[in-house]
Amino acid sequence: MRIVVGMSGGVDSSVAAYLLKRQGHEVIGVFMNNWEEDGVCTSEQDFADVRAVCDKIDIPYYSVSFAAQYRERVFKHFLEEYKKGRTPNPDVMCNREIKFASLMELALSLQADKLATGHFAGVETRADGRAHLLRARDENKDQTYFLCTVTQAQLKNAMFPLRDLTKAEIRQIAQEAGIPVYAKKDSTGICFIGERNFKQFLSTYLPAQPGDIYSVEGKLVGKHDGLMYYTLGQRRGLGIGGSGTGERWFVVGKDLKQNRLIVSQGADSPLLYTTSGRAEDASWIAGPAPVQEGEKLKCHARFRHRQPLQEVEISVQGTDVLMEYAAPQRAVTPGQEVAFYLGDECLGGAVIA
Repeated sequence: MRIVVGMSGGVDSSVAAYLLKRQGHEVIGVFMNNWEEDGVCTSEQDFADVRAVCDKIDIPYYSVSFAAQYRERVFKHFLEEYKKGRTPNPDVMCNREIKFASLMELALSLQADKLATGHFAGVETRADGRAHLLRARDENKDQTYFLCTVTQAQLKNAMFPLRDLTKAEIRQIAQEAGIPVYAKKDSTGICFIGERNFKQFLSTYLPAQPGDIYSVEGKLVGKHDGLMYYTLGQRRGLGIGGSGTGERWFVVGKDLKQNRLIVSQGADSPLLYTTSGRAEDASWIAGPAPVQEGEKLKCHARFRHRQPLQEVEISVQGTDVLMEYAAPQRAVTPGQEVAFYLGDECLGGAVIA
């Protein structure tokens, strides 16, 4: 097959390309530069790594920019969510709107049979004719959480060559093959924007509105730099002491009307826990929801990446998902994604409301 591989300059996508080439496929590497500041590309080193890898494994490569699409479809939404006092997950939207939309369109325009990436996930077309998104063998690295809103059409054209490999095995394959990035550190930070001082970065796009920090009992305990900088369950960076008891303060809520940050003491404050919730804008990979309206489905969920699977019971009302948790869940954060699972399959995802 002719396969386009989305390459970031990291070891995962490099090994994905290498394995596909070794299997005899025609492989084309594509590097995306989707974030530009003041006209300067911030990812020159990553593209240099992609060039070195592609030269080593002898495949052609391209560099493309979807910066305009990224700003319009991902970054704009990212800022809107912060304005509402929520904590968005740009990586989830980035996969659906850029990697498996803009990059997929490019791959198909190059007459590619598939688009492959270095995600830790699997895809399988089953007897029902549908593509199913499957969890990776390396549970600690599984990335289906970030892929939970891809569409059926996108998934049908996708490949994930790393599903059955652990991170250690990937690095070993890269080292043995002489792939120059075998020891490169994993990237973190915002999708395509990377690691940076988050407060400073966000303040260049949204004006900060400092305000007061109040305890749940209504006592003024400090000042905040702007509600957008804080998330549910946060304890670092609050700048308030233990107030006699020595217990740490945690963010338990935001009062947008009065611009107040609400905090409580103790990591196990009951205010950090919920037994049910609602998510909106549900996206089901199969197309239709896995449960009829008025019925309930017992399944599992993840409220954040790398969280162990949690038992839940869900029902749907239009594009909303109502969730009841088998065990109380800590710091389920509005704006973040919840991904739903049945066995080894990711059913889809929704935004925690």
